[in-house]
Amino acid sequence: VQLQASGGGLVQPGGSLRLSCEASGRTFSSYTMGWFRQALGKEREFVAAINWSGGRTYYGDSVKGRFTISRDSAKNTVYLQMNLLKPEDTAVYHCAVHMGGSFFNPSSYDRWGQGTLVTVSS
Repeated sequence: VQLQASGGGLVQPGGSLRLSCEASGRTFSSYTMGWFRQALGKEREFVAAINWSGGRTYYGDSVKGRFTISRDSAKNTVYLQMNLLKPEDTAVYHCAVHMGGSFFNPSSYDRWGQGTLVTVSS
């Protein structure tokens, strides 16, 4: 079972990127999925989460109004649309499966995939 994040890259401030997190090996359609990020020298930070149906979403304060999480269960993929990017959004972004407990705590998640690096710079 693997989660693979992709879609990162270098973007100018104010730009957009869409990250994808594809699960292989089994389906996670009945689980809440989350995105976290970790900047160099900082702790892992909650970005967004989406419940199994896609009907409920949760966002970290620093990304509310700019980022949108969605999922396509048929493709076993979760997306993170990031708009109005800022230099402080620079980080490695990871996706993971929520296993119980607080949506905002990384210790509530498992199956961490390899992250994808997002760099926001002019």
